[in-house]
Amino acid sequence: MIPPIDLLKQLIDYSYPLPDKDWEIFSKIWTSFSAKRKEVLTHVGEKEKYLYFVVDGVQRVYYFDDQDREATLVFTYSPSFGGVLDALLLQQPSRYFYETLTPSVFLRASATDLLELTEQSRAIELLVRQGLVQALAGVLERLAELQCYSSEEKFRKLLQRSPHILQRVPHKYLANYLGIDPTNFSKLINKVKI
Repeated sequence: MIPPIDLLKQLIDYSYPLPDKDWEIFSKIWTSFSAKRKEVLTHVGEKEKYLYFVVDGVQRVYYFDDQDREATLVFTYSPSFGGVLDALLLQQPSRYFYETLTPSVFLRASATDLLELTEQSRAIELLVRQGLVQALAGVLERLAELQCYSSEEKFRKLLQRSPHILQRVPHKYLANYLGIDPTNFSKLINKVKI
């Protein structure tokens, strides 16, 4: 198994390589952390204290209101970053939950350390900005899918983007993520050739 910090370096080298001196200081802010299945890491109303790098497991960011309406907004899994990003970067109370769906292993960096590094290093600031641009692009693509695509098109697009997701995420969460009734989701799985 690849050491978690090397997995993080691989992802960063692929997306926005850092000069060695910046990687050296960036790599020092990460610590190992693990969580059990169905553990809420960030609660509504709390500030997001950490940026997570997912080493293993599956998590979700979700919305839940006082009328028991729930919406799964994002799934995270290795190798990707996780947490409630707007709450982290704005340092405002979260409007969403961040929860593990499976036992999970992370590296995590405190928001304080991360934000300090973005002020000290132009390269790290640009790395964070690049990550935000990619996240925003994904959100805009997802909004277009939700508003314009049929249930089957949304399902196919999800499988195209994340072919392994059916084996890793309970189907009730996938149905919720796609905005599809769980019964119709089961029919869709049987209908669409995977």
